[in-house]
Amino acid sequence: MDTPRNRKDTKLVEAGATIMGSAPEGEDIAFLHSTFCQVGLPRSRPKGSTFERRSGNAAIRLEAGTLWDGQDYVQQPLPYGTKPRLLLLHLIRSFLRTGDRTIDLGESVRDFLENTLNIDASGGKRGGMTGFKEQIKAFAACRMVIGYNMPSGAVRTRPAERIVEEFEAWPELASKTGQRSLWPSSITISPDFAASIQKASVPLDARAIRAIQDSALALDLYAWLAHRLHRLDRSAVLHWASLREQFGQEIADPRNFKRNFTKAMRDVLAIYPQAKVEDVFGGIRINPSQPPVSKTLVVVGK
Repeated sequence: MDTPRNRKDTKLVEAGATIMGSAPEGEDIAFLHSTFCQVGLPRSRPKGSTFERRSGNAAIRLEAGTLWDGQDYVQQPLPYGTKPRLLLLHLIRSFLRTGDRTIDLGESVRDFLENTLNIDASGGKRGGMTGFKEQIKAFAACRMVIGYNMPSGAVRTRPAERIVEEFEAWPELASKTGQRSLWPSSITISPDFAASIQKASVPLDARAIRAIQDSALALDLYAWLAHRLHRLDRSAVLHWASLREQFGQEIADPRNFKRNFTKAMRDVLAIYPQAKVEDVFGGIRINPSQPPVSKTLVVVGK
């Protein structure tokens, strides 16, 4: 019987075999800012208008914002789940490839959904573009505060800033409800974020991302391993308590964390064959490993 789990496993096995058989090139190379490899966005819908996550020496605080719809300022929720993660990957890769801080959200996102992620990009109630539209607005409106603990013992805070400098959209009137809405047209990332991307982007294999694109936890684990494993000087054991503090924030029952983490990690290791991660008593052991994308393969720009 062909169940969703069987189809997912088949997808992972096929992606893993492809990745082992050939190095990524061209559109198969994606990028994510190193900060988001350490501290991910919310994975499930936050209850309030702020969200905080910590990992090691880094911490992030997101604050929900508002957007002007042509008549009023409309409060937006915080971005969460897989869609803003995939959107962020799209924005970063688009900027690094073109050097243009303004990214079109019409044809470029439609092409990204259909040709890169194999997602239906229609705008209907269940269309892929519809869900992306709401998360694009939430992402465009939010502000971010980043905190660091420095090796010297000092602490550093980067004041609240917008990843997005400008968001352009077309107002539209819903035929059934009569409510105004915004259809995203373009996003302009801020100069500071653009400069930071150029300095601190981690290359990822887009083929791997496609295989795990339905799991926010798997996406976070993949980005975290891609950023950390090749930087290790020696093996390190990470205990469940510290892993739960970093990755278990959205899991209400701590008893479920190990099961969810292990399942997501299994999926990640299937599409990141270079990663050397072992189960040990009380946690996992991570070992120095090759990154998913060699630096020699990364060519930024047109």
